[in-house]
Amino acid sequence: MKLYDCEGAPSPRRVRMFAAEKGIVLERVPVDLASGEQMSAEFRRRNPECTVPVLELDDGSCISEVAAICDYLEQLQPEPPLLGAGAAARAAVLMWNAKIEQLGLASVADLFRNSVPGLRSRAVTGPADFEQIPALAERGRQRAILFFQRLDSYMDGRRFVAGERLSIADISALVCIDFARRAKLELLDSAPNLERWYAEISARPSAQA
Repeated sequence: MKLYDCEGAPSPRRVRMFAAEKGIVLERVPVDLASGEQMSAEFRRRNPECTVPVLELDDGSCISEVAAICDYLEQLQPEPPLLGAGAAARAAVLMWNAKIEQLGLASVADLFRNSVPGLRSRAVTGPADFEQIPALAERGRQRAILFFQRLDSYMDGRRFVAGERLSIADISALVCIDFARRAKLELLDSAPNLERWYAEISARPSAQA
């Protein structure tokens, strides 16, 4: 298997952390997003949406989207169960991962992609160009702060985001916080529960993947 990857991008990092927690070693193929390599005809054959990560299987078929790739890896190697062990646990993990994607990562992406000068015509990932909208950057900032304030309250007395063990929800939340820092947004200010949780999760070897 080959993972088409970009070192600084948040989405591939979620897959790398997931694989590291599983002990799965993936051959990594770097994709230079800054130069537009993801727009090339060769890459589009793997993912017409022109985004990373992409997992290319040994038969040449490709899986894009973080959740789909992680589900494939979970089926390939069930232990440790990072998508939940049992129906109720799996539902809780998927629910929280979706909340973090929709309310956390999407908000930070709006802030980041609508404010970084180098992305002036690339405010949305994918094959089409979109100009930045400053109002979306500010709305993204406000939404991200609100969500992580709520998450901080929820994490009071909890070690992990979803259930009694580490899951993809913890990975997604960690990556979201680090992504926010790149956008000059410090989500751990006045968030003692998240700060405690973040210190533990970021100390895991997989956080360096």
